[in-house]
Order: sequence, then C-alpha cells, then structure tokens
Amino acid sequence: MSEQIPGPGADTQDGAATSIEALVGSWLPVPDVAERLGVPLSQVRRMLEERELLGLRVGERRILQVPEAFLDETVLHYLRGTITVLADGGMDDEEVVRWLFTADDTLGRGGTPVDALRDGFKTEVRRRAMETAF
Repeated sequence: MSEQIPGPGADTQDGAATSIEALVGSWLPVPDVAERLGVPLSQVRRMLEERELLGLRVGERRILQVPEAFLDETVLHYLRGTITVLADGGMDDEEVVRWLFTADDTLGRGGTPVDALRDGFKTEVRRRAMETAF
C-alpha cells in the first residue's frame, strides 16, 4: 500500500501549507534548461517525454518548469530510475517531485531524496522510493 503524498498546498507536519513551488524553491523554464545543458530545446522536450526529467506547470503564468536541483552540468545522475520507481508505484509527476524534495530522516543525514541522489546515494534513495511507492 502506498503512502499518501500531500498535494499542492497540503498541510505539512507543522500545519502550514506548503506549495510545490515553495518546496522546490528554484525552477527553470524549459528554454533555460536547454541553454544550461547546451542542448536544443527539442532534446529537453524529449527528456521530459521520456521522463529523464520532470517538469510541472508552476508560477503565476503556469509555464512548464523543471526543478533546478535536477541539473548540474548534465541531468542529475540516477534521477530517471528513481522517477521510474515512484511512477511505477502510482505517483503522478507532482507527487514524485514533492517526494524528492521532502526531508526524509530515514536517509541518514535528514536531507531530501534529491540531495541524497546528488551525493551519490542512489541505492538508499531507490530503496526508500520502493517502500514509499509500493
């Protein structure tokens, strides 16, 4: 049975509403992602279609944007497989992004799953993703 993931504006543990925009913090519009990666816009759109990256419609104008933390010089290593595990468990894109950016004490350092992926702890993040999603 999957754990319930709060939706946009859902109450957090301290009772305050947290939007997905605030939880993630820094977002990049798709053209900026292409520029940052040095690839054509069509390649970024393909990455989104193939779920190598996730983007959500956020902000005042509701334009498609990608969390900046998903990128270094390239797309964050191990992100695609983690997205797949969570999506296969029934999470939609917003739930996946929320899960990746929500602090998780079971990961040891009390960081977020995306921080743990950035630090190279793929196995532990995927294990936790499987427990959450299934």
